[in-house]
Amino acid sequence: MLTIIADYIVPFILILSVLVFVHEYGHFWVARRCGVFIETFSIGFGREVFGWHDRHGTRWRVALLPLGGYVRMRGDADEASSPDAGKLASMSEAERASAFPTQPVLNRMAIVAAGPAANILFAVAVMAITFMTIGQSYTPAVVGEVLEGSPAAEAGLQPGDRFLSLDSQGVQRFEDLQRIVSLHPEETMTAEIERDGQLLRIPLTPQRVEVPDSFGNPQAFGRIGVARTGYESVRHDPLTAVTEAVHQTWVLTGTIADVVWQIVSGARPANEIGGVARIAHMSGEVTQIGIAAILHFMVLLSLNLALINLLPVPMLDGGHLLFFVIEALRGKPLPEGVREMGTRIGLGMVIALMVFASWNDLVYFRVLEFLNI
Repeated sequence: MLTIIADYIVPFILILSVLVFVHEYGHFWVARRCGVFIETFSIGFGREVFGWHDRHGTRWRVALLPLGGYVRMRGDADEASSPDAGKLASMSEAERASAFPTQPVLNRMAIVAAGPAANILFAVAVMAITFMTIGQSYTPAVVGEVLEGSPAAEAGLQPGDRFLSLDSQGVQRFEDLQRIVSLHPEETMTAEIERDGQLLRIPLTPQRVEVPDSFGNPQAFGRIGVARTGYESVRHDPLTAVTEAVHQTWVLTGTIADVVWQIVSGARPANEIGGVARIAHMSGEVTQIGIAAILHFMVLLSLNLALINLLPVPMLDGGHLLFFVIEALRGKPLPEGVREMGTRIGLGMVIALMVFASWNDLVYFRVLEFLNI
């Protein structure tokens, strides 16, 4: 039990706490600059473990349940930033001026959007630092070997062929090719190939491959059967590192969105949605690999956190933004009853997703088999 705590739970708490802090600090930083008073900055939920007040009067706290966090601003009724009409009515003019619900709608939109934006900027910063210090993995998108009987061999690919694009997506590195192919098993795509100075367009259908993970669960991905020419890690100067980090953030964000859409549309199984237990397991696994794997995992998790929060679901940042956009178009807030109903629906959706993800975790870790359920 102590080994599990040390190898999995502790890394999970540390990694998640960093990402939650970054997200909530984004809200906090912009709110402060909009003149909003922050009552509480909390890492975790529930009973406070320890905390302190800063010189502005904000209570910084670390709570018992480290599965998220929140910034409570003046005028908020709860951690979801629902407006508290009772509090607002009893405030002085000065207090109302520093309350979140009384801010211009553009200020509120900026404050809400700052959380996901902070996670995206964090991903860019971590990758830029990694590219300057550890280096960026780079392999030319050139075929080194074609496996006999593979989809690549059937399509007529040859050693020395250089991929220019696949499925209308530009391919600059072999890693780009791997990413696109793995996401589209059994889907015919058009590959643009450069061969001896000539441009060829070749239909290519990745083979569906299932490989068991460490728990024996099959993980499906696409494979075309080509090997790279070599592998190298390139360290970049600061400007190139930032440019590459921005590009890779864009690519990874698109990949995550693509996977989410495939799950929603049924092209990928919904059991790939993991919950807290699976994230904890992955945290422990990458910790044992090394610092580069930890940083890459944090980048992926940070981008996932940003995208999830931008979904137009009440209770999430995207839901608040949706309400504010409607308010800006209408020239007045939505009726309180509509907002309350939306919040309840959003809460139900979030709880349902958490239950579903937790169920997937129980199946993934074979707990149900162990309990003979």
